Amino acid sequence: MSDPTTETETPARPLSRRALLAGAGVVAASPAAALLLGAGGSVAAAPPAAAATTLGGTTAAGAVATAAGDVRKITMYAERISDTLVGYGLEPGKATVPGPILEMWEGETLEITLVNTTDKRLSIHPHGVNYDVNSDGSAFNDSFNEPGETRTYTWSTVKMARDRGIWMPGSAGYWHYHDHAWGDHGTQGIAAGLYGALVVRRVGDVLPQKQFTMVFNDMTINNKVAPDTPMFEAKLGERVEFICIGHGNQLHTFHLHAHRWANNRTGLLADQYDPSQVVDNRDLNPGDAFGFQVVAGLGVGPGAWMYHCHVQFHSDGGMAGIFLVRNADGSMPPGAQESIDRFQGHAGHTTAPSGTTTGGATTTTGAVAGGTGPAVVDLSGHAGH
Repeated sequence: MSDPTTETETPARPLSRRALLAGAGVVAASPAAALLLGAGGSVAAAPPAAAATTLGGTTAAGAVATAAGDVRKITMYAERISDTLVGYGLEPGKATVPGPILEMWEGETLEITLVNTTDKRLSIHPHGVNYDVNSDGSAFNDSFNEPGETRTYTWSTVKMARDRGIWMPGSAGYWHYHDHAWGDHGTQGIAAGLYGALVVRRVGDVLPQKQFTMVFNDMTINNKVAPDTPMFEAKLGERVEFICIGHGNQLHTFHLHAHRWANNRTGLLADQYDPSQVVDNRDLNPGDAFGFQVVAGLGVGPGAWMYHCHVQFHSDGGMAGIFLVRNADGSMPPGAQESIDRFQGHAGHTTAPSGTTTGGATTTTGAVAGGTGPAVVDLSGHAGH
């Protein structure tokens, strides 16, 4: 079976002078400027469209703008990918791990009709948005799909608003969704790969040119270990969005070499007075989710850049991968292939190389990776279950 992947291209947008310079291989003198809101990319003046779901890594092309407050409807499929992996997809036979990135704009409602093609009880449960008990997706309140069953879940979002003198935060942020019904405590679907990214945007947010989803799930990344972890690719100067999610039982930190971002909702600085801490490493623990944008190779150039868990024995055990920044024309930078070969053959990374893989992203873009994942441990006979 071929490896499902989650990378897609966003529709063309007007480019700023900075983006044109970066695309030509001219890197800005001040890398910190790339963290400023709007630098290197266009601003979404109104909710763009239809691609509130994306598959792979970029907004779907040809999307038609929708007004905030709309109700959008999609169908998703829960399917078995292999003996150990089960994933979500937007079309029959195209489930991936992670599942598609689902995008919403504040004020929108999303109705998801989930078709369960498996022989397991499962569901889809979101973080960060509003839903009633019938759309919770937990076994606790009987809101799930039986094997072979179809069920609709409704998620809604709200805009930031002032209520009795207090500003309510709104729904915008980097969130995630996952199964919450497989197993006695609703935890086995996550281990099998039933998870994905959920992004809620605010009008005016900068849109990326590429998106990638990265899930630290126990001792795996997107249910894989090095050297089979996703290799995320971008061209020099492209605006790239990473969505990072934590699952499982382990505590992690996420580190991306040679790039940094603001530790806030968007990963971007609003202006030169924004007090947000600039980081290149963040905790990524079970239930956590965050996202950020970087300009690929800004200030450092193209190359094969490492990403990994900074808990050292986790990295040693295979929680590492490559962010490949190609030249602006798409060609391979000098030395990058040698770095990739070295990574794939590194001592301790004992899994057979998978060749070139692209990792999971989505907005209406879909996620990634089938292939061999960790075995699903059946805890049904364990004390307390």
